[in-house]
Amino acid sequence: MLAQEIIRTKRRKGALSPEQIQSFVRGLTDESWSEGQVAALAMAIFLNGMQRDEAVALTLAMRDSGRVMRWPDMPGPVVDKHSTGGVGDKISLMLGPMVAACGGYVPMIAGRGLGHTGGTVDKLEALPGYQTRPDAALFDATVRRLGVAIIGQTADLAPADKRFYATRDVTATVESVPLITASILSKKLAAGLQALVMDVKVGNGAFADSPEMARELAESIVAVGNGAGMMTRALITDMNQVLGHTAGNALEVQEAIDYLCGRNREPRQHEITLQLCSQMLLLGGLAADEKQARERLQQALDSGAAAEKFAQMVAALGGPKDVLRQAELAQAPVVQPVAAPRAGVLAAQDTRAIGVAVIELGGGRRVAADPIDPRVGFAGVRPLGCAVQAGEPLAFVHAASEADAERAVAAYLAAVHIADAAPPAKPLVTEVLG
Repeated sequence: MLAQEIIRTKRRKGALSPEQIQSFVRGLTDESWSEGQVAALAMAIFLNGMQRDEAVALTLAMRDSGRVMRWPDMPGPVVDKHSTGGVGDKISLMLGPMVAACGGYVPMIAGRGLGHTGGTVDKLEALPGYQTRPDAALFDATVRRLGVAIIGQTADLAPADKRFYATRDVTATVESVPLITASILSKKLAAGLQALVMDVKVGNGAFADSPEMARELAESIVAVGNGAGMMTRALITDMNQVLGHTAGNALEVQEAIDYLCGRNREPRQHEITLQLCSQMLLLGGLAADEKQARERLQQALDSGAAAEKFAQMVAALGGPKDVLRQAELAQAPVVQPVAAPRAGVLAAQDTRAIGVAVIELGGGRRVAADPIDPRVGFAGVRPLGCAVQAGEPLAFVHAASEADAERAVAAYLAAVHIADAAPPAKPLVTEVLG
């Protein structure tokens, strides 16, 4: 099929046939479509949208553009979770081991930081030796033996999506709900999942900054995921403040370890982790109802089983052998408090700005080739609604230099608002779909 005729169909607001979509995806992988043609179709879809059956066809075609994992004879359900990204979101590090300790199998293909949001792969690479791109045999064996392995995307998984996303990124066509949906789900389907729980974050620290956009994306992911044969459920969750006490790669890994070991479980982070894990157990048939699911998960934490799964996974993938006691995480040479300028109540937070401040410290990338400093970020982050005294730390900056620390302190202070009264509490989970 001629690329220009496929582009013309969508430019005229027509629906692409499965054959046209398959031809496009082949063109992505064998490079018979030029960058200009890929960009033109991306813009046509961005402007004119896609119907659900088109999005399903695109998702399946991109899934089939590379290797599709199979998990025959697994003694438990193959399930996973994916987040649209936030600041301080280290939930995957706790969730995978918790679900594995309850009988699930979690082959998690995670991502790197995108924009102001952190990435699970970048966090795990703060652990010395951890292989985020092991060979297929080691990944398969780790999932089968332990029930969980968290790695980065390999070149042979949904390669069409990798090229399509790179073009979308430089042509201002990322913010298309059907294209976001196909990008996320093609990789999850390629991982051979039976069920997926989606964490769609909404708020000033999220990609979806309005409830309407978050709901549109959640509905699309649920409909397309189910339409592609994978049980899919979505939770819309609040991202108007840093999740947990830390933002920054090594700092978040340490917080995840402390969480699993029971040393520090920030209440909001604990609740959203339990809710996401519970939905995974329910979709996988590992619990009869949410009450039983939460009881099983709490037992996995209290018994140490979840922490042990994490330690075994890290060791199996080349990380520290005794990560629960000696994570070997690098530490920043400069730690400086962010002092509250006045007494009052922490009323608001520009969470995106805090994520950007982590990047400017070196904890994220301005361009894809940038190295990451795993040591830097914010720790001891105070939650919204807490009372503070003048001079009391709102957080602690971890930086590579005094100059970096000073800039980060100023950025953090500009991103928070202290008022005389507490703000109305926002629900942590606003909706469950699917």
